[in-house]
Amino acid sequence: MDLESFKVDEIRLWRIKLEYREPFRTSFGVEKCKETIIIGLKSGDYYGYGELVAIREPSYSYETLDTALSIFKEYFIPLVLKKELNPYIFYNETSWIRGHPMAKAAFEMALWDLHAKYLEKPLYEVIGGSRKKVEVGVSIGIQDSVDRLIRRIEEYLEEGYRRIKIKIKPGWDFEVLEKVRREFPDIPLTVDANAAYTKEDIPRLTNIDKYNLLYLEQPLYYWDIYYHSILQRKISTPICLDESLQNSLVTEAAIKMGATKIINLKPGRVGGIIESLHINEIGLKNNTPMWIGGMLETGIGRSFNVSIATLDNVKYPSDISESRRYYMKDIITEEWIMENGFMEPRKEAGIGVEIDWRYFYKKVLKEWVFR
Repeated sequence: MDLESFKVDEIRLWRIKLEYREPFRTSFGVEKCKETIIIGLKSGDYYGYGELVAIREPSYSYETLDTALSIFKEYFIPLVLKKELNPYIFYNETSWIRGHPMAKAAFEMALWDLHAKYLEKPLYEVIGGSRKKVEVGVSIGIQDSVDRLIRRIEEYLEEGYRRIKIKIKPGWDFEVLEKVRREFPDIPLTVDANAAYTKEDIPRLTNIDKYNLLYLEQPLYYWDIYYHSILQRKISTPICLDESLQNSLVTEAAIKMGATKIINLKPGRVGGIIESLHINEIGLKNNTPMWIGGMLETGIGRSFNVSIATLDNVKYPSDISESRRYYMKDIITEEWIMENGFMEPRKEAGIGVEIDWRYFYKKVLKEWVFR
């Protein structure tokens, strides 16, 4: 892809904090609020925005808000400010920095938003998306009781979500699935363990086939690609890797090893749009479909996810819920909504959303400006 370059005149970083409607519980902890860093890159009359998906603690990843902030200030800002560049130049010139894909993604995505605005085209068209609407599902965290979980499933089905995903962990798994399937024998259902099990649990996990799931997501430790391949040989339910798929190279290796039959692509975690495009192509070449996972993003990060969900290898409903699913109020003026289980990418240039600045600055903890 041949892109025109542009000069970044100003960079702003905002550290913000948003409260969730309710705590979101997974096998590795409970999140009560969203603290993140929003990036603004100014070039001429245009602003491009990106969102960091890392969290405060190194529980999901070694990357945190503070590690990313350090990388931004020491490496990315000197590289970007007052320079002629585009997303591919940034991608190539940061390739020597080992790791830090979440930090890279936040800056690279802001550059993509800028680039699409210069072209006066919506981002999904610029990256080669082919769908005018994307199918969405919902992810339900670990609940206080099975009865509460069943009520939540009923609510989301009534709202129109086209796939239900429930979080599991040892002690909250097969008995829960038994009751859920008794209530909802035919709904498209998946489970996500967030790497809560070990290779010693493989004999137990072979019971998963009786529940007729679309896939089993990330059952084992995130580095453990080999034992995921062993488990996949023992079950007919497709394994869908998530945390294990750190980048396009690891994704291809996992497919070749038989460790994953479905890809959960999280653009903000794998390094951004360019890596996402590589993974899309790898999936197509290896007949391995994918869907787009979420990281509880605000409306800015969610906008990128919707755009990327228009790619041709996205074959399953993506975890791109409405803004109101997680937040009492989002930081964008026109919140993301779902209609009959689908969302439409914005037709305006770039990611197609505007920040609600009055509300946004109520949530800002700190702002940095670089000129």
